[in-house]
Parts: sequence; structure tokens; C-alpha cells
Amino acid sequence: MKVRSSLKSAKARDKNCRVVRRRGRLYVINKQNP
Repeated sequence: MKVRSSLKSAKARDKNCRVVRRRGRLYVINKQNP
């Protein structure tokens, strides 16, 4: 679980990644490698 500041770089990282907003923070959750 990584915290990303920008949403574009989070989306361009992986296909099996989900971008989740929690309390104003952006988390990148990867299914294969969390």
C-alpha cells in the first residue's frame, strides 16, 4: 500500500492497481503485490 500525491502517476503505474481515496489521501492498492 503506497501513498501517492498525484492521481495520474498512480494510474500509470500498473494495470492491476486500484486508486482509493481515504481521508483526503490517495492510496494505491495492488492486488498481486500489496
